[in-house]
Amino acid sequence: MSANCDGCDATIKACLLELRKHKALADKALAQIDDAALFHRLNDQQNSIAVIMRHMAGNMISRWTDFRTTDGEKPNRNRDEEFADRRVSRSELTQIWETGWATTFAAIESIRPDELNHTLTIRGEPHTYVLAVVRQATHYAYHVGQILLLAKHFRGEGWKYLTVAPGKSQDYNRAMQAKNNA
Repeated sequence: MSANCDGCDATIKACLLELRKHKALADKALAQIDDAALFHRLNDQQNSIAVIMRHMAGNMISRWTDFRTTDGEKPNRNRDEEFADRRVSRSELTQIWETGWATTFAAIESIRPDELNHTLTIRGEPHTYVLAVVRQATHYAYHVGQILLLAKHFRGEGWKYLTVAPGKSQDYNRAMQAKNNA
């Protein structure tokens, strides 16, 4: 990556925008399911929504706490425990979820333009700050997609579409054009 990193600040801002959209989608999906659905697994090889949420939060807290001075895989993180099939209350799960996102947003928002090419490490592997943000944004988007798929499956017929509903593309496009041309 070049020393001046043209466009890197814009990349960070774009990633933050997309991360906020992904969090909002996940939150809207979570609001549509009951507590039992949070812990239901499709089969023994699949993670529950709760497991995915704990994993994401654990990753976020580990990656973004003291990211300037410590490796992104913290020694106190117990990644395997994030995948344990254990039940907690929705409020406890939500608390860890919100802490993970708050940690992520605060850290990324703190990156100054003059730091964009600084290096951090994740499991000893060097990343520029920009690469680390992009890497984590794609990781979180992957897991948000899993949450949405599972939530929609468990909600079934009562699912309220979070994006463009089937058969409504033309209506959505017209509404967006009207909104953006107003």
